[in-house]
Amino acid sequence: MAGLSLVERLRLLPDPRRRRGVRHPFVAVLLVAASAVVSGARSYAAIGQWAANAPQHTLVRLGARVAGALGMRVAPSAATIRRVIALVCPGGLVDLTGADPVGSESVAVDVKTARGSRHDTSPAAHLLAAMTDDGRTVTQLRVPDKTNEITCFASLLKPYSLTGITVTADALHTQRAHVRFLVEEKKAHYLLVVKANQPELHRRLRSLPWKEVTARHYDREAGHGRKETRVTRALTVTDLDLDFPHAVQAARILRYRTDLKTGIVSRQTIYAITDLTSHQASPQRLGRLARSQWTIENRLHFVRDTAFREDTSKIRTGHGPENMATLRNLAINTLRRHGHRNIAAGLRHASYEPFSRPLDLLGLA
Repeated sequence: MAGLSLVERLRLLPDPRRRRGVRHPFVAVLLVAASAVVSGARSYAAIGQWAANAPQHTLVRLGARVAGALGMRVAPSAATIRRVIALVCPGGLVDLTGADPVGSESVAVDVKTARGSRHDTSPAAHLLAAMTDDGRTVTQLRVPDKTNEITCFASLLKPYSLTGITVTADALHTQRAHVRFLVEEKKAHYLLVVKANQPELHRRLRSLPWKEVTARHYDREAGHGRKETRVTRALTVTDLDLDFPHAVQAARILRYRTDLKTGIVSRQTIYAITDLTSHQASPQRLGRLARSQWTIENRLHFVRDTAFREDTSKIRTGHGPENMATLRNLAINTLRRHGHRNIAAGLRHASYEPFSRPLDLLGLA
């Protein structure tokens, strides 16, 4: 997909609608939805309202339907937009709009629940996502209702080239099959958190002589009313028979957090394991990789909740929850690509000229 514009990518998607009665071009409907979301739309109704108010020059750029002898452009209705988003293949949409991970140092994998998508007896949608260390969403997959995110890990990452990239994930994905898939099939590296779901491995890591380790790194930062210090220690474990595939180093990260208002100090100990050697990853780099896993919560999930109110969204039917989340990911990627570090501020910037700036950001000629 390298070098293809958004329009060219979306043209590769099959139109899920029946041919009879189709009036609005499929790609135009998707571009209307994407442009509205970049300008801050959070629902089908908001996207429909944006489309209804779009001037002719905007509809021309979006490729909207031509009607009448005068060649006027007609925007799709909110009902049409809702129907298309609920029907379009979510895997195809996310693959065609996500970022390419090639060249990234790491890719973090984590799950988010779209709480507002719960409907009658159907549970809320669980969306497993992958994000690069610089904050670009690569892909996303809805976890089937009768299973969990462990079964979706390989399916999420299989389409992408991950050679030389370090994949990070929380303790739930510290699975031997995942590690073999990453190292042996994808030629990638891993850094995985170890907790009580791997009791024997966790016990062995805790019992290592951490106090004697001299390879360590300190990180200090302050903000949001707190001060935090992180101490990362690393130890080579190739001769310890940990019974975990390709394990080369273990890391222990101590996090000391001080609430500047109350003075209360909290402490957290995190253990991780990796196939990276000490020459490939110093304690400083291991700490940075672990930090990139924690930031997916702040740079993706938290942004979708606060800037787009995803948890309060009542989009529930069909593929609507995951496809709307994909459009939000596209908006976040687009704003970050154009230098907006604060996504809420970027959405406000686009909303000041809602019928031109979003199209410029998306590269729609």
